[in-house]
Amino acid sequence: MSSSNNNIKDFEKSLKQLESIVQQMENGELALEESLIKFEEGIKLAKSCQNALSSAELKVNQLIEKNGLQQTIAFDEPND
Repeated sequence: MSSSNNNIKDFEKSLKQLESIVQQMENGELALEESLIKFEEGIKLAKSCQNALSSAELKVNQLIEKNGLQQTIAFDEPND
């Protein structure tokens, strides 16, 4: 399995874990101490996901440049 596939699976796994933590915290299922632990874990997972997204954005931009495409599209701008 390629490194790219591993990165995708790691991102998806981290995102699912983060979603689970958010759901647990929103449902009020956790005691205060457990909430703090989950919050800290969630922060780490969010940073990991953000790093993966930044890396993917960089790779997309590199591929666009490599293939001679002049125009880049920012990810945060809606396509009208």
